[in-house]
Amino acid sequence: MSGTQLASLVELCERSCSTFAARPLFGVKAGESWSWLTYGDFHAQVAAARGGLSALGVRAGDTVAIVADNRVEWAAACYATYGRGAAYVPMYQAQHPSEWQFILRDCGARVVLAATDGAVARLRAMRDELPALEHVVALDAPAERSDSWGALLAAGRARPVPPVFPAPVDTAGLIYTSGTTGMPKGVILSHANITSNINAIHEVFTFSPDDRSLAFLPWAHSFGQTCELHGLVSMGCSIAVNDDVKHLIPNLAAVQPTVLFAVPRIFNRIYDGVRAQIASRPAPIQWLFARGVDAAIRRGRGESPGVGDQVLLALADRLIFSTVRARFGGRLRYAVSGSAALAREVGELIDALGITVYEGYGLTETSPIATANHPGARKLGSVGRAIPHVRIEIDASVTGGGPDGEVIVHGPNVMQGYHERPEETAAALRPDGALRTGDLGRLDEEGYLWITGRIKEQYKLENGKYVVPAAIEEKLKLSPFIANIFVYGDNRPHNVALIVPDPDALRRWAEERRHTLGDLAQDPRVVELLERELEAHSGDIKGFERVKAFAVVSEDFTTENGLLTPSLKLKRRKVMERYGDDLARLY
Repeated sequence: MSGTQLASLVELCERSCSTFAARPLFGVKAGESWSWLTYGDFHAQVAAARGGLSALGVRAGDTVAIVADNRVEWAAACYATYGRGAAYVPMYQAQHPSEWQFILRDCGARVVLAATDGAVARLRAMRDELPALEHVVALDAPAERSDSWGALLAAGRARPVPPVFPAPVDTAGLIYTSGTTGMPKGVILSHANITSNINAIHEVFTFSPDDRSLAFLPWAHSFGQTCELHGLVSMGCSIAVNDDVKHLIPNLAAVQPTVLFAVPRIFNRIYDGVRAQIASRPAPIQWLFARGVDAAIRRGRGESPGVGDQVLLALADRLIFSTVRARFGGRLRYAVSGSAALAREVGELIDALGITVYEGYGLTETSPIATANHPGARKLGSVGRAIPHVRIEIDASVTGGGPDGEVIVHGPNVMQGYHERPEETAAALRPDGALRTGDLGRLDEEGYLWITGRIKEQYKLENGKYVVPAAIEEKLKLSPFIANIFVYGDNRPHNVALIVPDPDALRRWAEERRHTLGDLAQDPRVVELLERELEAHSGDIKGFERVKAFAVVSEDFTTENGLLTPSLKLKRRKVMERYGDDLARLY
């Protein structure tokens, strides 16, 4: 992109597809091989989809929705919708159909595209309850079917229409929040909101057309959509579309990305995997790894390595770190983390391996980036400084004073409001247009933001001390034996927890000891192991915050069982509904 600022996402698509026409854009896996679609080919698909939407009657001010995981058609429909002056509303395949129905009614979508036959059937069954919905388009249906994506493209090629270039203030889309505390709210984001984020990225962190990502974060979430899809397309980069998170590691090796956009849950698994791999190696390798990581961390903190450290680092990199990087394709240079706080230990280890970690912070309501670490301005453990044209304020009135307070965001990235929720919009947006985030944080003397928790998740123990559970949970999940954990103690004498053990780590542990695993919740050896793990990973946790008792549960917290949001955050209210009695018994 040239120095000219983008004014709309239509301009972004048109400019990049013209500038980088011959370069690969999207990689798609077929069997074990990958095929690539160029920017020029993608541009033709966007134009056909735009004409097809026009043939369905979609015009400026309308809404087009989609129920699909990441795929080329998702992106083509996205830019085609923008090119009709309409708003795009993404939903997740993993969401419950009742949420699809709620969102479709709330946004008044005229057209919805759906990935699977099952989703198409469910959406058609809702038609009587959705008076605005006129068309359900089946992405995977044969092209000869009149309701298929192929038929829509054919109609668009027969009757092409030029793109509409929306005004910056026009609505680009509604992104519905995860609904951790209730039904989702539609966050209204204008073209100016989203392009302000992309323009800011270009000022502080520009990738080259030779850069490539492996996209597995959902584009239905603002982090994946703005930072990865729109951001990388604006720079002429390539994006391979991951088929299944279970295939992430082999796909990384095949695609050889240079940048990975992920949430802490994924980086935690990488951290656990590396540590487990090293623990199985001979003692000299373990020693070299530990010394090499320690030297790399000190170097990352600005300390100048001595001759001995330089030799250790070079040896550790050649014998160990390079082999770990090879598992991720061998070209991975950047790891970009968002959506939740990344444990410092995790960031430091990945950084030490030679993969530079950049952590940022934001919300759907800020399009999403508000702060970010970037080249020349990076402090591990923080979420960086405010991006260009954004200002961060800390409101200490919610905490009664001190350095911590509610994070307030000022800037062109702040949403237009919640769709048809005037009271909730008024509660979130101050009269000066700044956003109350609901997050607790502090600014250090250099302007770096440190997030300490969510105001709504914070609770008070019987002794009057405040606890922010998410930060404790992230620390304890660094145990390779803890896949997930829920910490609770609202108005109680101390904290207790639900622990979901990692089944693979437990199986290996049991095999080494020739121990037959029975009911995990009742197995005294498993309970003792988890007690030791809690103790080992509670060193940085304050005494009153420590978990004093726990229950073991075998079912993980997932999107499928409704205990995680699609962006992998705990639905705390849902966990309490399901396991409240088990937690109460721990007291």
